[in-house]
Amino acid sequence: MNNIDSIMQEIKKGVAEIIDFSRIESLIKNYYENGKNFYIKAGFDPTAPDLHLGHTVVLNKMRLLQKHGGIVQFLIGDFTAKIGDPSGKSATRKVLDDDTIAKNAKTYKEQVFKILDESKTEVMFNSAWLSKLGADGLIALASTFNVARMLERDDFTKRYKNETPIAISEFLYPLLQGYDSVAMKCDIEMGGTDQKFNLLMGRTLGRTYGIGKEQAIIMMPLLVGLDGVNKMSKSLGNYIGVTESANDIFAKTLSISDDLMWVWYELLSDKSSDDILNLKADVSSAKLHPKKVKENLALEITSRFHGISEAGAAKDEFDRVHSKKELPSDMPEFEIVKDEIWIVEALSNCALCSSNAEARRHIKANAVSVNQQKVIDEQLKLAKGEYILQVGKKTYAKLKVK
Repeated sequence: MNNIDSIMQEIKKGVAEIIDFSRIESLIKNYYENGKNFYIKAGFDPTAPDLHLGHTVVLNKMRLLQKHGGIVQFLIGDFTAKIGDPSGKSATRKVLDDDTIAKNAKTYKEQVFKILDESKTEVMFNSAWLSKLGADGLIALASTFNVARMLERDDFTKRYKNETPIAISEFLYPLLQGYDSVAMKCDIEMGGTDQKFNLLMGRTLGRTYGIGKEQAIIMMPLLVGLDGVNKMSKSLGNYIGVTESANDIFAKTLSISDDLMWVWYELLSDKSSDDILNLKADVSSAKLHPKKVKENLALEITSRFHGISEAGAAKDEFDRVHSKKELPSDMPEFEIVKDEIWIVEALSNCALCSSNAEARRHIKANAVSVNQQKVIDEQLKLAKGEYILQVGKKTYAKLKVK
């Protein structure tokens, strides 16, 4: 029989909080003793087209639980996406249309199996039961909770005090998420620490509706993004998408700070807590260089989405370009038919800058090179010929003026 204590230690790695730890332990024991599976729920509203590494913090832990008897109920909140989760928000979210929700949901289904075991996963949509709830069911659900309790939420409290509007539909969101747990009859629900109020609602409604069991809860920390300050978010641009190229995932991972690297090891790596402690000790004693440890993390993360071979090729490409100062083997190519072109216009036309103003800022910051020579004159004109344009350390384009 497997060592339950060591399994539970592995499950606790990187976790922010567990509610009803003993129930999770008993579910795993029951699996190994009697072969009975248990169900783990995590909900994702398809409000954006792509998943990023921040989403995978929860998915990685679910994949671990799949190895020990868990069946993942991957819930796509196609109904709740029309409301928008108010957790941590200072204003009401914009309502998404059905076509956008359906398109985003499709990409979620395609991306999630880069991490989860498909044979141990059930993909579910909460419109299947929430659309059927009807006015009577919704009124009954709303009557299980009061406004005073809703206003205990920190985000609602701040908005109420600041006289920022709160839509009635936003009060319904945690109730609907809790009702998902009633409909799905899950044993464990997982989410980020910002979801605590909503996750506890599932336990409360489980008792109210008498489903015969009370879900345990596993809460994971919110992953800090590439900037080292804010949680990973597409809107902040500090993210790594799971569908990005191997080269981009590897290079972006190497760009994080040494301090943030250890947080990412805890939340994204399959290494045990003991292995991570040993790595820290080796770095502290100068036995290992932090860059080597970070490279190994980048290889592990890149391999997860692209395989070992592509991850190795991404490392070779990074070393070639950044360590040996060589040019990338693959870069976008552009042709412009003109006698000459202004450098600022060239940077914009080659999609290296979003505007002429941004191009000027990069030139003033000494961040632009032509044929590996720094550009200091923003009035530079490029005559007919071929050029390698570079902005920053990682962005290149080949331009032919003819």
